[in-house]
Amino acid sequence: MATNRGVAYMGTGKVEVQSIDFPKLALGSRKCEHGVILKVVATNICGSDQHMVRGRTTAPHGLVLGHEITGEVLEAGKDVEFVKAGDLCSVPFNIACGRCRNCKEGKTGICLNVNPARPGAAYGYVDMGGWIGGQAEYVMVPYADFNLLKFPDKDRAMTKIRDLTLLSDIFPTGYHGAVTAGVGPGSIVYIAGAGPVGLASAASCQLLGAACVIVGDLIPERLAQARSFGCETVDLRLEASLADQIAQIVGVPEVDSAVDCVGFEAHGHGGESGVERPATVLNALMEVTRAGGALGIPGLYVTDDPGGVDANAKVGRLGIRIGLGWAKSHTLSTGQCPVIKYNRQLMQAILYDKIQIAKAVNVTTITLDEAPGGYRDFDNGAAKKFVLDPHGMIAAA
Repeated sequence: MATNRGVAYMGTGKVEVQSIDFPKLALGSRKCEHGVILKVVATNICGSDQHMVRGRTTAPHGLVLGHEITGEVLEAGKDVEFVKAGDLCSVPFNIACGRCRNCKEGKTGICLNVNPARPGAAYGYVDMGGWIGGQAEYVMVPYADFNLLKFPDKDRAMTKIRDLTLLSDIFPTGYHGAVTAGVGPGSIVYIAGAGPVGLASAASCQLLGAACVIVGDLIPERLAQARSFGCETVDLRLEASLADQIAQIVGVPEVDSAVDCVGFEAHGHGGESGVERPATVLNALMEVTRAGGALGIPGLYVTDDPGGVDANAKVGRLGIRIGLGWAKSHTLSTGQCPVIKYNRQLMQAILYDKIQIAKAVNVTTITLDEAPGGYRDFDNGAAKKFVLDPHGMIAAA
């Protein structure tokens, strides 16, 4: 009998590695011939997972976590035509059918057919369709021909697996934030948040030709990581305003583009740096982005937050200065990154050494059994991107 283990959310602040069912090519009571079973090669801990583990969502106890998956095809359903056993593939965190109106328009983050509760689905995430997560040894992926990105040379891919594992989420997500913010050659950009997505977005801005990338955070170690690959930084614990710190770097208190890589657990700046202020980042970005500029908002905002600071925050209603954004003719882009829109091009950028994304986000590999410790360290602000190696394949590579 084949065995499987996965990382399960067991209550606020608690995750456990447990024995779980081996995946089947099935959706409920019917066969899933368009799916594959993957042997997980790499699976990552994400800041979005931390929101659940902190008890800031309605995630049920026992949920198997993990939406950032890279794996080797173990078995394919009879309707799968273009990937086969042995192929090494990246799995977009968005689960998409490839058939609905939104998928056909490239909006795979809001597929209409994979979640009965709302548009959009993801592996191992609250309210996202009930799909089993991939922080495990094995996982089932539906609509495989549409969803999977096959690496063209398996051996070559394994030499860069620490970079390629980031294609499932944070690299495309950070890049999406930069693209929707209008970043291009010569741009001056401010990135709010120096966690893994923020660092991935900063590196993406450099790939897009930005002249100056400024990263803000409250954690010195994360700011040091941003400086390690050429970013300017602002320390949001200081009393000096964000605008004044930006002016010290570029001469004026504004930027062309800004990206929110923090989301709904944002804290205040300066004297309020220890206090949760969920609208702080969005309002700060509108203050420092030039008139006619754009804000990319890949940072997560939720409709249900049991730990919200007030009744409004608990339902995702924030005190945003929309009048300021309107007066400055800002463009705001929100929502999940449609990973498939970007992942093939970003794969090529990695394979042809145009970016060292694993170095930028400080990828740190750990075993599946070390996942609870990885969650604790990440929650304490470690300037690392934890990548789980369930079968020891990354270590062997």
